Amino acid sequence: MGLLFKICEAAAWAEATESGGYGGSAVDRRDGFIHLSAETQVRETAARHFAGKDSLVLIAFAEEGLANLRWEASRGGALFPHVYGSLPVSAALWVRNLPLVAGAHRFPDGIPA
Repeated sequence: MGLLFKICEAAAWAEATESGGYGGSAVDRRDGFIHLSAETQVRETAARHFAGKDSLVLIAFAEEGLANLRWEASRGGALFPHVYGSLPVSAALWVRNLPLVAGAHRFPDGIPA
């Protein structure tokens, strides 16, 4: 089972838990899909797109459990997972805080460096 990850603001995920679905960040909505990252990509995603941002959560999903998932090339050519439509909160395997410590995000154990 491959794990995929979404990084988002804790407040946005809290709102999603009330409604049952996460419709994406402003960037996701602009691009027309929800950006996810594979295990080997998520640390770089955090460093590149969430640098210096606090109050974030890391949400894990099973790749097999996501409808409307497509692997598509980024501008750099690497394949990234994208979900078209909303992410059901019930599909989340777990949610962990992604604290900012000394300027870098501290990931939960088990996420490859």
